[in-house]
Amino acid sequence: MSDNDGKKTLGVRGGPRSGNVKQSFSHGRTKNVVVETKRKRVVVPKPGAANSGAGKSGQTAGDPSRRPAGISDAEMERRMKALQAAKAREVEEAATRVAEEKAREEERMRRREEAEAKEREEREREQALKARAEEEARKKQEAEDAAKRAAAAAAAPPEDGEQKTPARAQKSAPTGGAAAPGRKKEREDDRTRSKSRDDGRRSGKLTVNQALSGREGGRTKSLAAMKRKQERARQKAMGAPVEREKVVRDVRVPETIVVSELANRMAERVADVVKSLMKMGMMVTQNQPIDADTAELIVEEFGHRIQRVSDSDVEDVIQHVEEDEGDLKPRPPVITIMGHVDHGKTSLLDAIRNAKVVSGEAGGITQHIGAYQVKTESGSTLTFLDTPGHAAFTSMRSRGAQVTDIVVLVVAADDSVMPQTIEAINHAKAAKVPMIVAINKCDKPAADPNKVRAELLQYEVIVEEMSGDVQDVEVSAVTGQGLDELLESIALQAEILELKANPDRAAEGAVIEAQLDIGRGPVATVLVQKGTLKQGDIFVVGEQWGRVRALVDDKGERVQEAGPSVPVEVLGLNGTPEAGDVLNVVDTEAQAREIAEYRESAAKDKRAAAGAATTLDQLMQKAKEDENVKELPILVKADVQGSAEAIVQAMEKIGNEEVRVRVLHYGVGAITETDVGLAEASGAPIMGFNVRANASARNSANQKGVEIRYYSVIYDLVDDVKAAASGLLSAEIREHFIGYAQIKEVFKVSGVGKVAGCLVTEGVARRSAGVRLLRDDVVIHEGTLKTLKRFKDEVKDVQSGQECGMAFENYDDIRPGDVIEIFEREEVERNLE
Repeated sequence: MSDNDGKKTLGVRGGPRSGNVKQSFSHGRTKNVVVETKRKRVVVPKPGAANSGAGKSGQTAGDPSRRPAGISDAEMERRMKALQAAKAREVEEAATRVAEEKAREEERMRRREEAEAKEREEREREQALKARAEEEARKKQEAEDAAKRAAAAAAAPPEDGEQKTPARAQKSAPTGGAAAPGRKKEREDDRTRSKSRDDGRRSGKLTVNQALSGREGGRTKSLAAMKRKQERARQKAMGAPVEREKVVRDVRVPETIVVSELANRMAERVADVVKSLMKMGMMVTQNQPIDADTAELIVEEFGHRIQRVSDSDVEDVIQHVEEDEGDLKPRPPVITIMGHVDHGKTSLLDAIRNAKVVSGEAGGITQHIGAYQVKTESGSTLTFLDTPGHAAFTSMRSRGAQVTDIVVLVVAADDSVMPQTIEAINHAKAAKVPMIVAINKCDKPAADPNKVRAELLQYEVIVEEMSGDVQDVEVSAVTGQGLDELLESIALQAEILELKANPDRAAEGAVIEAQLDIGRGPVATVLVQKGTLKQGDIFVVGEQWGRVRALVDDKGERVQEAGPSVPVEVLGLNGTPEAGDVLNVVDTEAQAREIAEYRESAAKDKRAAAGAATTLDQLMQKAKEDENVKELPILVKADVQGSAEAIVQAMEKIGNEEVRVRVLHYGVGAITETDVGLAEASGAPIMGFNVRANASARNSANQKGVEIRYYSVIYDLVDDVKAAASGLLSAEIREHFIGYAQIKEVFKVSGVGKVAGCLVTEGVARRSAGVRLLRDDVVIHEGTLKTLKRFKDEVKDVQSGQECGMAFENYDDIRPGDVIEIFEREEVERNLE
């Protein structure tokens, strides 16, 4: 007896071939009988062994002949248990499905019963209404018959000795008592006659008796109608299609329309419309939209008339009418002060207004559009717009030029023509408005007005001193020199223009600036161009709308109305409009809301279309570009809309093909907790321009580690963002060649490999430097040195003219005559220009 893998084997000798019989045991139970002969080994199943393990593992587990080779009893039992568990799960799932199906069927039956009950109630209600209507009609008819009988009895003489008089009939009619037998008979006769009249009306026939007795009832069908009805019935009986008269409709079609809606508006079958579209090659369903051009073809094919409408038709309520010359009245001119930064524009306007606006500007630089009204000594009123001169405020200068009548170009006599001066000239020419050149700072010793006049010639601005048509005045905001001449020149130019407007129409104006005031809400500075803006007017401006709650003039005083060329602050908007938007007064609040919603939807679609790739190639190209470009995300909050736009435009100009600045969000008003949440999610800093974060936003920023930076001068903001973006640029790698060495001989050294015996021909060879192997002036390998030895010592560098031994890191293909180029790499930081 021997032990073999946990089984006991009993050997029995004997038999005709002297074979060995072994009986296997497993855990005390007899499994099989194994007979070993000299030629082969035979496994004989023991009777009853197939069912011995059926209680646990089934027939397969107890019968090794049916079990796959190499699988133990425990594994087989585990598999059989898993199979039984799977079957049990299947049974449970089937029972669950049956229960769910039964529940669904019950729910369907319940809903069907509810629908049937509802339909039955509706049917009963309709029948009751119909019965009530019939009863009312019958009573009405009886009343009319009674009235006719009373009239006939009054007109006819009494017959058969009947002595009933009209007075007695009238007296007996309202009594409401029991009717006499004669009255009952009359009522029965009336009902019979009424029924016969109804039968006659239904049949469409008119007899002579009915015509003579006047009991033909109501209006009957004509003979032609009867013929048409008989013809339709005959055609229907013969199986011919009954053609009805075509009704041509006016179909209103917007820019896009759903197929089912188009069929509904034409009163045609949806299947017919879909079939027509499929004939045109468009495989669409009834719920898919089609464009207006396709809808026009379908409408014309069905024989209807099309009326093209657009979503923009909601703006038709804004009236653009030609003004009558008799209604026009003189209005003050609008003068825009333009020029380069720090050339004294605001100071010049302060001198005219006797105010100190420049002292309130951060850094002495104008960063908003200011609108003011000035009354001259002669009594005339002038409206001035003061625009910023910094390079970032291009859009503000452009808006100032578009709403103005006269441009005053301020040029410093000691600084001459500068980039923003040229830009202001281009804006004035694009707006086609006259220009007056004010040469400022003439009181300074370095002032040279003639140089300014000469340089303006390059830009086709020829002043009167140079025999041109552009007025020029030498002024000084400090001493007041030439201010009277400047005002006189402006008044002369305004008189030539003959500026007029109609103050008695609906107001129209332009938004000069907009901001979100903490106490007053959204506030817009509006320059009224036409009509008169009054308190209580309902208006729409860009994507916003509102009702004029208050009007504040440039001196901070409340006014009831503002006429043409008057700048006012408007309160009562539902949101902050964009600077440059047009304000229009409308009749109702519903119109204003509808126009604003349409404009907002159109702007959203436009932004989505601009940011979306139209084709797969464009999408892949954009993804590839975005993958290679690093972005610096920022959030911008400013005090007014114009400043926010200027900052965003300046941010878009920062960057190159490797890095760019991405403005996640910009707006006006204080920094809120929502801004901090967006900045945290995007990993972006918040740039506040003349605004501050409220208490909750500050606490949230401290907790979340969001950086908030405050600025009052746009120079500093642009420079800081540019420096931060420069940090995203990868350093530039520059190579400096420090030496060359020529391989004289190659040696094999055990443990090192091939070592080149070299002579340094130029410069120096350093252990830490990079090397290139050149063979016939072609680079074969580039890497680093594994060893640099002189004689038997490891050295850091070898000077020119000395011999040394070099071995390359992980490279052995070196030959005599090759040249080794030694170089060093240097990282240089890059900056955005």
